Amino acid sequence: MLYGAPHMNEIDAIRDAVLAGDTAAVATLPLPASCRGAGVRAVEQDMFAGVPSAEKDPRRSIHIDDVELPELAADESYVAVMASSINFNTVWTAIFEPLPTFSFLPRLGKESVWGARHDRPFHVVGSDAAGVVLRVGSAVRGWAPGDVVTVHCNHVDDQDPSAHDDSMLANNQRIWGYETNFGGLGQVCIAKANQLMPKPAHLTWEEAAVNALTNSTSYRMLVSPNGAQMTQGQVVLVWGASGGIGAYACQYVLGGGGIPVAVVSSASRAELVRRMGVERVIDRAAEDFRFWKDEHTQDPAEWRRFGAAVRDLAGRDPDIVFEHPGRQTMGASVFVCARGGTIVTCAATSGYMIEYDNRQLWMHQKTLKGCHFANYREAWEANQLICEGRIHPVLSRTFPFERVGEAAYEVHRNLHEGKLGVLVLAPEEGLGVTDSETRARLEDRITLFRRASK
Repeated sequence: MLYGAPHMNEIDAIRDAVLAGDTAAVATLPLPASCRGAGVRAVEQDMFAGVPSAEKDPRRSIHIDDVELPELAADESYVAVMASSINFNTVWTAIFEPLPTFSFLPRLGKESVWGARHDRPFHVVGSDAAGVVLRVGSAVRGWAPGDVVTVHCNHVDDQDPSAHDDSMLANNQRIWGYETNFGGLGQVCIAKANQLMPKPAHLTWEEAAVNALTNSTSYRMLVSPNGAQMTQGQVVLVWGASGGIGAYACQYVLGGGGIPVAVVSSASRAELVRRMGVERVIDRAAEDFRFWKDEHTQDPAEWRRFGAAVRDLAGRDPDIVFEHPGRQTMGASVFVCARGGTIVTCAATSGYMIEYDNRQLWMHQKTLKGCHFANYREAWEANQLICEGRIHPVLSRTFPFERVGEAAYEVHRNLHEGKLGVLVLAPEEGLGVTDSETRARLEDRITLFRRASK
């Protein structure tokens, strides 16, 4: 790691070519030996020892350092990152919970010579990116320098037989930028060829950068055969409906002919999801639902009160519960789900030690299904819906690269709506649109979250 190394002229030349619209020129420009990357340092992984999770501050742990670019593997690409975004895994990395990422990067390092590049005393994070391909490895067929792309975060070795059929079940499946190094919050990232997807032409760099992780996850959870396989007319309870993953879930339910019941935590968030087209909304704060009597004891009476509120809005119990808060809400989710229904979960942002009444699960024959990100096919299909203007980004605000720690802090404290973008090489917002006609037609939907956040 090269603390304080000078900014590379090669990076400026690459940025200038992209901004001029001459993406093909990047193939002829020299690559920098190093670039700036946002991440954490191994020497600081104990800096928050004894500090409660809520008080840990990503602004202290995330640094922008100059890091050397490693050699490119045969199935990989260098991508000049114009914009990226903040996900909860960025926060987890920054607060070193539930484990420091330096506890599992060495495992990748032991797998191969190429894996060893990731075991470093620094970790460049970021599980989303939009940018331009700079170079490709010798085994890459479908992509070339100058291609304008977004990057999804399923990092998998397709030489392992477990990676086939559904690569999310692979023994060595990892989340890029969280369980690997050189992620999307670097000026140049390293991504496998099977992580690349076309950038939606009607979106700006920052709009295109916020979709891949959360949009693909919602698609797998609700639409894919690997998830709940929602059908028309089903009632879907969506927790955190104004957040990054929940806002995409609402769009999939509406687009698929389902009936969303959105759960939010404030009046302003209730109004936001109504503006998305959701008619049935529960404001948890206004109703003062308290599912836990204390740290160790849940309150089934509150489950029943919550279930009654859902039935009042939808006319029946939800066929699908879209879960991701985890400990705080899982007891209520299992209880309110309809007989024979499905609770599909992808995270545990309020805690991962889950408690629920198992009688509700077995006696009413409900299904509790785990979902983790998406395979390449699912991510590609979800991205295609973005490209076609059927699903829209939920970008609420964009931060300059130098304030990436502050953006992570806001996600950690739940001070945001939708997704937060980060400009990396893009000098300002609003750049990168090459399909102005489609954008003009969809402008109101594309900018809904940004207008609501002002």
